[in-house]
Amino acid sequence: MTSHQTTQTMKPATAAKKLGVYLEATPAEFQEGVVSRSELNALQADPPEWLQELRRNGPHPRPVVAAKLGVSIAGLARGGVTDALTTEQIDALKQDQPEWLRKERATQAEVRKESARIKEQQEQKAKDAARGDRR
Repeated sequence: MTSHQTTQTMKPATAAKKLGVYLEATPAEFQEGVVSRSELNALQADPPEWLQELRRNGPHPRPVVAAKLGVSIAGLARGGVTDALTTEQIDALKQDQPEWLRKERATQAEVRKESARIKEQQEQKAKDAARGDRR
């Protein structure tokens, strides 16, 4: 008995998300077709010029913009940033440091600090429980 393996494909939006690029800025043939898992792997391993250019200069999708600015996606929305931004626009925001960006970065720093504290607390509880089991 032979097994028939089907090729795994994904929508262009899913592939763009996995590649970390803004779908609307990709070439038309990318947007209109489907992307197989092997094609995605090839794009990641050896990105064509258009993909390198998008990753370098944008426009970038909101998750990438948020990461580059050091804020959450919700923080971007609170700051009024709802569209994709280019690297130049992101750099300008970093340079200008508007009030909303300073506030959101501080909020994000607090969230990270609290997450680290909780993780440390959970690790300590696990160590204490392990010690208690050995007695």
